[in-house]
Amino acid sequence: MPVGRPLRRGGRRCLVRRQAIAAPPRILATPAAEALIAQLAGVHGPLMFHQSGGCCDGSAPMCFVRGEFRVGGQDVLLGHVAGDTPVWIGAAQFEYWRHTQITIDVVPGRGAGMSLEAPEGVRFIVRSRVFSDAEAAALATAGDPPRGNCADANGEVASTH
Repeated sequence: MPVGRPLRRGGRRCLVRRQAIAAPPRILATPAAEALIAQLAGVHGPLMFHQSGGCCDGSAPMCFVRGEFRVGGQDVLLGHVAGDTPVWIGAAQFEYWRHTQITIDVVPGRGAGMSLEAPEGVRFIVRSRVFSDAEAAALATAGDPPRGNCADANGEVASTH
C-alpha cells in the first residue's frame, strides 16, 4: 500500500504509513548446514564457501579451507553464515541470483566436487526464495555487496562500507 494512502477505520480516515525495512541477508544456512560447518571447521580450521556456475556439481556451493580458494574481482561477497564463514559467488552467477535469498542446506549423498564435506557422505546444496518488493527495494538502497578485489588473501573484506 502506498505511503500516505487514506484508509477508513471505524468511520475515521487514517493515513497508512509503510515502514521502511532493513535489507535482508542475501545468504542464510539451515541449522543442519551450520552444524556441519562447525564440524568441518573443528577439523580444518576457518572455512569459506564459493558458489559458482561452472564445473564440479554445477552450481553447488563449494566449501574450502579459508584462503585455499582465491577470490578475485569477479567474485561477490553474499555475506557470512555460521558466524564468520564468508560466502562468495561468481559475479555472473550473482546477476542471476541477485533477486533471491540463498540458503545453504545439507543433504545425504556425495557430490562430485572438491568441497570439504564430500568424505562425510553428505553435500551442501542451495535453496532460494525470491525477495519481496520491499526487500528488493531495501537491498537496492543498501547497494551491491563488496567484490573480491576488496578481499585479502583469506577472502576477508576489511570493511563493507
